[in-house]
Amino acid sequence: SFNNNLSRFLRSHGALSTMSHSIQFSTPSRTLHLPPTRLHPPLSSFSFRQFPLTSTFKHTSLRASSSPSPDSSSSSSLLHSPNGTPAVKPEERSSGIDVDTVTEAELKENGFRSTRRTKLICTIGPATCGFEQLSALAEGGMNVARLNMCHGTRDWHRDVIRSVRRLNEEKGFAVAIMMDTEGSEIHMGDLGGEASAKAEDGEVWTFTVRAFDASRPERTISVSYDGFAEDVRVGDELLVDGGMVRFDVIEKIGPDVKCLCTDPGLLLPRANLTFWRDGSLVRERNAMLPTISSKDWLDIDFGIAEGVDFIAVSFVKSAEVINHLKSYLAARPGGGDIGVIAKIESIDSLTNLEEIILASDGAMVARGDLGAQIPLEQVPAAQQRIVKVCRELNKPVIVASQLLESMIEYPTPTRAEVADVSEAVRQRSDALMLSGESAMGQFPDKALTVLRSVSLRIERWWREEKRYEATPLQAISSASSDKISEEICNSASKMGKLSIFFVPFKNQRDISLYNPKLAANNLGVDAVFVYTKNGHMASLVSRCRPDCPIFAFTNTTSVRRRLNLQWGLIPFRLSFSEDMESNLNKTFSLLKSRGMIKSGDLVIAVSDMLQSIQVMNVP
Repeated sequence: SFNNNLSRFLRSHGALSTMSHSIQFSTPSRTLHLPPTRLHPPLSSFSFRQFPLTSTFKHTSLRASSSPSPDSSSSSSLLHSPNGTPAVKPEERSSGIDVDTVTEAELKENGFRSTRRTKLICTIGPATCGFEQLSALAEGGMNVARLNMCHGTRDWHRDVIRSVRRLNEEKGFAVAIMMDTEGSEIHMGDLGGEASAKAEDGEVWTFTVRAFDASRPERTISVSYDGFAEDVRVGDELLVDGGMVRFDVIEKIGPDVKCLCTDPGLLLPRANLTFWRDGSLVRERNAMLPTISSKDWLDIDFGIAEGVDFIAVSFVKSAEVINHLKSYLAARPGGGDIGVIAKIESIDSLTNLEEIILASDGAMVARGDLGAQIPLEQVPAAQQRIVKVCRELNKPVIVASQLLESMIEYPTPTRAEVADVSEAVRQRSDALMLSGESAMGQFPDKALTVLRSVSLRIERWWREEKRYEATPLQAISSASSDKISEEICNSASKMGKLSIFFVPFKNQRDISLYNPKLAANNLGVDAVFVYTKNGHMASLVSRCRPDCPIFAFTNTTSVRRRLNLQWGLIPFRLSFSEDMESNLNKTFSLLKSRGMIKSGDLVIAVSDMLQSIQVMNVP
């Protein structure tokens, strides 16, 4: 039964290669002929059985390609990009490997299984903008530094960007930079230069569209929207920053709106404003505002010039906005490498969720502003839906807003906040984000430590309890070559497919082929190695959420930084060729010399250059 099914599978791919000490399946022709609607019948449709191994092999490999297989004379040639230019820059053709010191220390001290899979994002502000403070955050686990363009000058943001770049260069980190646009929704002003203001219960405050040349009158707040006084009505409820402070509108006098504070709290500069009428959000005029304002376009040009890694777009209403921005970025030097993150924080974004996420390079669950536009009790379900859709469409997802809000003022979080963080990790979100906790809080390092420790504990619990997902992921690729890559990554993560049969084991283990419920721990795999030029193959493996860590090797620093946003990926910069044997030998030698792996470790290696998969023990 096994031989018949194996032969049928190989013949459907055009070739049956000779089994030897290195098993390889390949297509001899220039084009891999595939059915138009699917790559091949899933292996789970065959009735394979475990069988005793009769030979000892060093490793097994599978390679499928829609292009000619490289011959031996070209296997060590320099990689080239699609336009024919070298993909490896001269300064990046070193014989070493770039990995941050924290990851290296964790692997040495605690081994593969101790590595954190959930990524952490810190908003940078006055409390964390110095080089030493940024260094402390990076050493504490920060993977991405977020710049909120609602606050600070471009010169201030430029200094932070250059400090992060210096940190990466000097200490080997791969901290990415995310620039968050302000958006054109209704915002408060800058509070006359004050860092914050406290609104007490029963106080009357004035919200106005007037500009002040002199000092701002007491308890007066400027509003960014010129039509604010016209649209609001007496009796409306005004929510600041998603409901952190609430006011009732009691009087309108020209451009001024008098409001009575009903829920006291802290007012922060540039906080978002929404107003409700008869239990419903007032959004007629607000919905007509452009998603990307004129200031946002200037900030985007600034981000392109400074080489940020991601741009997060606020209050996305449709996929058209994302497509327009990506076209704008692609037309500018260096802009095409920037990932676009859609912030899901409005009713419109929920209505058009699938098309927005499909158009973007990732999404952010901005729960603060989202909670001001939908009933609070609907926010948890909305979060779970967004995370699920992003996972299905292979887009990284960030859970943000008020994760540890109390730690702005206190050194320990509430138990409810810890439970909230735990739930986001349990949902397998790619990243968690600190906002005010790290930007202006009194305990930014402690807040980051809480995120890191909770993430590690919940991830370990998930593995110990064998809580593998029962819902299989749907195929997302359409082109033949992409289908092959997707199948290879699924195989690497789930330890299915034919390569399992030929891995040498000391003890026989029961293997369930291509079972979506089972991850790579069927074989006790220590790590998945991914060699990728553009990061796509690594993201496909990350999507499967394997039980073991994913070592993502790329030959460009910008791709390495962008990979640092995705679940489970440990990004390395390494110069490599199209010769997988040479790449693996080089990788093993470099990592063993630094004490990060040891002989006998079982790894799976995949590559997007030759679309190959190999299973082997480290020599």
